Amino acid sequence: MAGGAVAAKQITSVIPIVFAVASDPLGSGLVASLARPGGNVTGLSSQTADLAGKRVELLREVVPSLRRLAIIANVGNTAVVLEMREVQAAARTLGLEVATLEIRRAEDIVPAFETLKGRAEALYVMTDPLMTVNRTRINAMALGARLPTMHAFREYVESGGLMSYGPNLPDLYRRSADHMDKVLRGTKPGDIPVEQPVRFDLVVNMITAKALGLTIPETFLVRADEVVE
Repeated sequence: MAGGAVAAKQITSVIPIVFAVASDPLGSGLVASLARPGGNVTGLSSQTADLAGKRVELLREVVPSLRRLAIIANVGNTAVVLEMREVQAAARTLGLEVATLEIRRAEDIVPAFETLKGRAEALYVMTDPLMTVNRTRINAMALGARLPTMHAFREYVESGGLMSYGPNLPDLYRRSADHMDKVLRGTKPGDIPVEQPVRFDLVVNMITAKALGLTIPETFLVRADEVVE
């Protein structure tokens, strides 16, 4: 996500940098503001934290009996911590109990799941490089624990997750090329506003739903942008 851009910015304040996906470009210090980034950096925001509440609502729509929600998050990632707080707030607004599994490395995943037994009825998986690398294992463990999962991106659903809701990544990458074009034509990155997603995808994995014994309402499936079968 924004980690590579942050590292690049620490190395140079002169060479133009365009990021295609950043969860929180303002909070991570990539830009001074979204409208006028300043400096040598611009790009596109994925609004991951802003969509947290919507994801919780969608998860409860599929699991109407949901009362206890677990969150698994790499708390070593500042953008993830921001989203985690949004998820916790949204869950409590809906009257859900929240159990947070805080990890910092791959070796923490199995112990985290062991502490979860009997404490949750669904799992919200925070997107970040650590989770992405381990997404297949996390989804397999969630399935073994009979936990429906919510994710931000379709790649997690393709790896066995139940559902995802978030920006369309190919669209963000295509639009980042427009930013690059402006920079190559002489526009300063700091003068190019950070743009936000315009396409959002709801993806549902029916194979996982059947394995969990979940019946996804037809009205919900009609709204989905993609159904994995």
